[in-house]
Amino acid sequence: MPKKILIVEDDALIAELLLDNIEGLGYTTFVAYDGETGWALAKKETPDLVIQDIGLPSMDGITLCQLIKSKSTTKHARIIMLTGKKMVGDMENAFTAGADAYINKPFEWSRVLKHIQKLLGETV
Repeated sequence: MPKKILIVEDDALIAELLLDNIEGLGYTTFVAYDGETGWALAKKETPDLVIQDIGLPSMDGITLCQLIKSKSTTKHARIIMLTGKKMVGDMENAFTAGADAYINKPFEWSRVLKHIQKLLGETV
């Protein structure tokens, strides 16, 4: 069964770009455009990996990350923060919340792909 990846991104263009690239690799992919919907999908679909922004409507990405890592059915999910926030404090907060990787926007797809493969334990 293909691994599941949840994208939580409020910028529709970035979300669609990620979706197209990730689905093209054969992963089962879900998209949410706000934190609340992302949390609902994380509980329902139990993804192997979450790629999420920090600045999300209805629930910020740090809170979402903490929730995912605190629930027994979702805590196994690896989390990539993909964000425009570049302050050291933002990065520290993300890792404290449970993020496994932190990538700044704008991003190169090859870098995102390497993190996906590494975090899912696949060939890099």
